[in-house]
Amino acid sequence: MHLLAWNGFNTTGDLRDMSKSEAEIRAEKIRLELHRHAHLYYVESRPEIKDSDYDLLFAELRALELEWPELITNDSPTQRVGAEPQKSFGTAEHSVPMLSLDSTKNLEELVRFDKRIKDTLGNNPEYLLEPKLDGASIELVYEHGVFVRAVTRGNGQVGEVITENAKTISSLPLRLLSSKRVAPETLSVRGEVIMYLSEFEELNQAMLKKGLDPYANPRNSASGSLRQLKSRVTAERPLELMIFDILQCPGLAVESDFEGLEMLKDWGFKIVPEAQVVTTLNEIEEYYRSYEDRRDELDYEIDGVVAKINQLDVREELGNTSHHPRWALALKFEPRKATTRIRKIVVQVGRTGKLTPVADLDPVIVGGVTVSRASLHNREEVERRGVRAGDLVRIQRAGDVIPQVVERIEEENTQRGKEFRIPKNCPACDVEIVERGPFSYCPNRFGCVAQLKAGILHFGSREGLDIEGLGKKNIEKLVDEKLVSEPADLFCLQVEALEELEGFRKKSAENLYRAIQEKKSIDFNRFIYGLGIPEVGVTVAKNLANEFGNLPALQEASIERLESIDGVGSIMSEQIYEYLHNDITSSRISAVLHQGVRLIPPKSSRSSEMAGKTFVFTGKLIRIKRGEAIEAVESVGGKVSGSVSSRTKFLVVGEDPGSKLQKAKNLRVKLLSESEFINKIKQ
Repeated sequence: MHLLAWNGFNTTGDLRDMSKSEAEIRAEKIRLELHRHAHLYYVESRPEIKDSDYDLLFAELRALELEWPELITNDSPTQRVGAEPQKSFGTAEHSVPMLSLDSTKNLEELVRFDKRIKDTLGNNPEYLLEPKLDGASIELVYEHGVFVRAVTRGNGQVGEVITENAKTISSLPLRLLSSKRVAPETLSVRGEVIMYLSEFEELNQAMLKKGLDPYANPRNSASGSLRQLKSRVTAERPLELMIFDILQCPGLAVESDFEGLEMLKDWGFKIVPEAQVVTTLNEIEEYYRSYEDRRDELDYEIDGVVAKINQLDVREELGNTSHHPRWALALKFEPRKATTRIRKIVVQVGRTGKLTPVADLDPVIVGGVTVSRASLHNREEVERRGVRAGDLVRIQRAGDVIPQVVERIEEENTQRGKEFRIPKNCPACDVEIVERGPFSYCPNRFGCVAQLKAGILHFGSREGLDIEGLGKKNIEKLVDEKLVSEPADLFCLQVEALEELEGFRKKSAENLYRAIQEKKSIDFNRFIYGLGIPEVGVTVAKNLANEFGNLPALQEASIERLESIDGVGSIMSEQIYEYLHNDITSSRISAVLHQGVRLIPPKSSRSSEMAGKTFVFTGKLIRIKRGEAIEAVESVGGKVSGSVSSRTKFLVVGEDPGSKLQKAKNLRVKLLSESEFINKIKQ
């Protein structure tokens, strides 16, 4: 085989005539060329060479790496195609919390937001405007310019590590460009993985042909594609990545968000489209209206626009709440609507026993998504809207996700179905229902098969034990075949029994068995959530875990003690207490633990002089790496910033410090040498 002579490279002859050092130089040159051309093709949409020429270069690099496997690097373009199947996804903490945004559909709230900002600052701020992409949010981490890790948003603090899958996204740079700007030592960025609407429809059609369930919408498709156990499957999905924020970059001198976007672009990222800096409310509204008017013309989903303070020092002054930054506001669009007909109204029974009427619809596309079912909420809502089987109705996607029936459309000379009534008995277990306000409940808490199935689904959900492959259809099979009658039974399942279920083969049975067994060690907060205690969501579960630390302490807590926990009111505290002291639920919890399930206590918060304090680094560290120093600060509850301000508590000074040193002296910030810093960490 002969190497390709192209673009200034010289033909060097047969591979067998090359030395390893020559091959290493040649491979690096090809990698750089392939990175450059991938950026031109996937990010800037202005290719310089034909696909066939790119393929020849790619084939040459692959040949070199096959001959000398030790030349393969993590950022090699050949590594995009997918690695071996991943046994499971690990988790990692984000560099900084990935907060959600405060949002509104009322432009009057924008006026109040702007006034609060001006009252705080005493002057007029600049706003950076961006479309609010509706995809899967992820963090990307680079070290010395090379991509090393991708983490899903998760709960904002911790997410799943999906590095191998993220590598398959063509617009993700495996190595940062450095022709215009030197790549930083450490960089963490936030972006959105999306799927274009046109490609989403093609993917769903292909899945239907294979007999697979289609995805509900492009966002679910993007998220599901990122979490495939085989990265080769992810590589087949048409995913796009757009970056909109620098989460962390120690030592980076940048004053505005817009300047940060320009840096990201120089490093080779595809940034969020049409970002614009404005100074007036009229300009914000014009930007909002512009996107609202052409929303249906876009080939990607957006659910609003975002207004953010452009000046980074102002952001630091305004700060964050525990949920969202005080310096940003998402302006959401009104939900999309469509017209269709109700085929029939069915009743679903949830894990708490609540009966929910659901409209089975003629399929209709709403904002690029095919909708065939919509919630009618409760019996009073059905009566108020006056809908029946056969009615023509207008539906919308609330928050552009959950379908809802908005209203009935009057028709002349049309035969309507019978008036809907909630059944007197539970459709799943035939026990007489009870009424609580506008809602209807099945009181057969431990004997209703529908509640059991929904409870098992909640137990193994992503926010609960996160058991891969334990979806609704598989749970129905397990319960219907009487293999599972309570959560503990999951851990008793054997591969041989799973193989007997319809749709299972040996490999799928082994995968589900392994996924369940791997959850025998689970975070305490996830276990609390998975129990399905009424009204206890992810945040309250975490607060309970952090407060009590272990199950016995939680079980011994009084109603008054529970009510003192952040997010727990008087009604919820009674529900938690009743659940934990009910004989049957208590027995089910014990049964799970008896199967060898170990609850991992939350990390204890370490109190130190550094807790809550802001650190800044300047100059080169000799004894430890910058990344290790940052981790050390965070491990004792401190925070790291890239710039010195009045909020800075410590400046760690390495060799050849920059201008931060003088600014820190002017602000009388406490200075630490590298040795002093290390000693403090040890203490």
